[in-house]
Amino acid sequence: MKFFVITKKHIMVCIAAVVCSAAILLGSVTGFANQNKKLPIYCVDTAEKQIAISFDAAWGNDDTETLISILKEYDVPATFFVVGAWVDKYPESVKQLHEAGHQIHNHSNTHPHMPQLSAAQMADEINTCNQKIANITGVTPTLFRAPYGDYNNSTITAVEQMNMYCMQWSIDSLDWKENATAESICNRVVSKAHNGAIVLFHNDADFTPAALPNILKCLKEQGYEFVFIEDLIYKENYEIDHAGKQCKIEN
Repeated sequence: MKFFVITKKHIMVCIAAVVCSAAILLGSVTGFANQNKKLPIYCVDTAEKQIAISFDAAWGNDDTETLISILKEYDVPATFFVVGAWVDKYPESVKQLHEAGHQIHNHSNTHPHMPQLSAAQMADEINTCNQKIANITGVTPTLFRAPYGDYNNSTITAVEQMNMYCMQWSIDSLDWKENATAESICNRVVSKAHNGAIVLFHNDADFTPAALPNILKCLKEQGYEFVFIEDLIYKENYEIDHAGKQCKIEN
């Protein structure tokens, strides 16, 4: 009769095999989940030296006219994502932005965390804001940016069902931080500039008006062309990679 003696080595081999199998299984599950995770557009893969600047408008309004003047001086188009409640408070500013030639898009109606809402509530947030903007400008938004940059698959699905594009950003100016300065905002944006970038600013941040002229001047000197986000993105035959970069699918 033969006896099988279990040694410490056998035990260690068995443990290693179990750990390895678990890691492979976990990796497979994680990979599957990542493949099914929807992403908004953070930036665009393009050989063109183009960049889009954007402003979120949700709360204050002290600097909007100043921003319009700076953008006019440097002949730069900008994309403004506005909250419906902000439109209610400042309809004249919405009108001024539109008349100045800037594009106005959707940042929700009440600035909620979208993933905490039901599908019906998400649709209502987007539709209500769209209608408020269209009532003033005559143009229905085609782009949506989630408040707080907070989204999930349901958020993106709701946006897509309205034939809109869900947008994020690839460069955060961090103009909203308490320790921000005009210099820190400028250095951050200029140093991170890249083809197809989407830059995030806020219309009521303390030092954005002081930083903006130098940013626009420096980027122009580097050869960047400023475009609307709507003109930067691909409208069809595209895919979004794992980092949120929108890439053209060549036929």
